[in-house]
Amino acid sequence: MSPLHPALARFLAAVRAAGRPPFQDLTPAEARAAYAAGRPLLQSPPEDVADVRDITIPGPGGPLTLRIYRGGGCDDAGPQPCLLFLHGGGWVIGDLDSHDGLCRRLANAARCRVVAVDYRLAPEHPFPAALDDAAAALRWLACEAGTIGIDPARLAIGGDSAGGNLAAVLALMGRDGTLPATAFQLLFYPVLDATMASASYARVTEGVPLTAATMRYFADHYLPAGLDRTDWRVSPLRAASLAGTPPAFVLTVAQDPLADEGRDYAARLEAEGVRVTALHVSDQIHGMLMMGQVLPVGAPVARFAAAVLRDCWDSPGGV
Repeated sequence: MSPLHPALARFLAAVRAAGRPPFQDLTPAEARAAYAAGRPLLQSPPEDVADVRDITIPGPGGPLTLRIYRGGGCDDAGPQPCLLFLHGGGWVIGDLDSHDGLCRRLANAARCRVVAVDYRLAPEHPFPAALDDAAAALRWLACEAGTIGIDPARLAIGGDSAGGNLAAVLALMGRDGTLPATAFQLLFYPVLDATMASASYARVTEGVPLTAATMRYFADHYLPAGLDRTDWRVSPLRAASLAGTPPAFVLTVAQDPLADEGRDYAARLEAEGVRVTALHVSDQIHGMLMMGQVLPVGAPVARFAAAVLRDCWDSPGGV
């Protein structure tokens, strides 16, 4: 195992000394409360954006809330590029507020609109509820692009962790024609193989907030008993082909049970003819982009990802 960043090592030592229980020892309600309580201690103050507002659209399970950001430098006079963002949290925790800071940073750095989705959470709403909500949001954005100032030819999808899982699946569905096609996929330490068979699951078992046991806790709440976990709708790494999906940015971190599947996904994308920028950070943990008070490096990593996305939108033939 590669060594941790010194600031991160000190933080994790403090967490252990405080005796904070892992998520898998909590009920979903307790896990959500603990995740929300940690946000002020971990995240940097949110950046100002040009505009932010919540709207409600029809969803497959009832009204679905979207939060629309307009980043600084994003012109409001004509159709603008847009990132549909799906938050992480193991499909069990997280919401619009937990990822508000990251969405603001991406909107500003990519000079675009970001639309975040408040999809339904497990275990109250197991698979495929989150995926159905994400798909409904993408369909709505593509249909209503003109009325909300979005260029449908420059519509990207992205997310972190479980949200990265949903984004990768939407990219495949867009490739296959069951959803509108998208221009880019922005995947931050995504969940890509629900079989949990990679070597990093055996490697990352203690000492960090997201261990193999934590991931199993989340997946067991999200995936109904008896579901085939090789189904590409929960394990996009298991899809027969990734060819024809949009260009990608894939962030992986070494101290993460998801590290190997993310690196394998990036390698498959490249081998199957998809343009991909893969960034692997060896001294970081899952969730690094949400830990600005502890890890200042998260902000430049997010800005780099946004720059790759913006370059795709701006390059002739990029989309």
